[in-house]
Amino acid sequence: MAGKASIVFAHGLWADGSCFNKLIPTLQAEGHEVYSSQHGLDSLEGDVACVTRAIEHVPGPVVLVGHSYGGTLITKAGVHDRVGALVYIAALAPDEDETSVGQQEKFPPTPVFQHVGVVDGRLWLQEAGVADFCGDLPVAEQKLVLATGAVPVADLFAQQVPGTAWRTKPSWYIVANNDRTVNPDLERAAAERMGAKTFDIDSSHVPMLSHPDFVLDVIRDAAKTLE
Repeated sequence: MAGKASIVFAHGLWADGSCFNKLIPTLQAEGHEVYSSQHGLDSLEGDVACVTRAIEHVPGPVVLVGHSYGGTLITKAGVHDRVGALVYIAALAPDEDETSVGQQEKFPPTPVFQHVGVVDGRLWLQEAGVADFCGDLPVAEQKLVLATGAVPVADLFAQQVPGTAWRTKPSWYIVANNDRTVNPDLERAAAERMGAKTFDIDSSHVPMLSHPDFVLDVIRDAAKTLE
């Protein structure tokens, strides 16, 4: 695997690390060391630490790939000196003076949040909201996403830790044009602000599941800059 960048994935809410399973085998077959961080969504600090451990688990240099809230995580953990590239998939990317919720509140709310319930201090995606999250997947896959959901503490998006890696690291951004979870206008603004190499796809919030080949090509584009 000499000469190949490692790939570390960071998942978001309501789709755990298994959401990258259509990407991982191909990247492994192409010679990359790959690790998908599994974080508990108990605190931003704890989740960033989990991603940092994943970075340190694989050889460098590292491409960090974040989906949704995972974009917040790679923005923070990506300041690690062995991270050479950042790939955002329909992701948040708050600046140093922003929180995840603060970035979201600059844009109109998306339909998925009409179908989120707080139970035992956690934000649960209700079955009625699955179509707004991953509606371009076959029904069986939508049910699998719901069944393996990653459920955050209710105040997770209001938490803050230091770090804005996209200010100093090259970035790639996949905008999901049909996203009903993260506002596509937020995605475009985030990509423009960070000066990312930007790719648009007519996808729901989960292009890594509905358009895996497209996402793989973007990750490859980032990885080749580190080889």
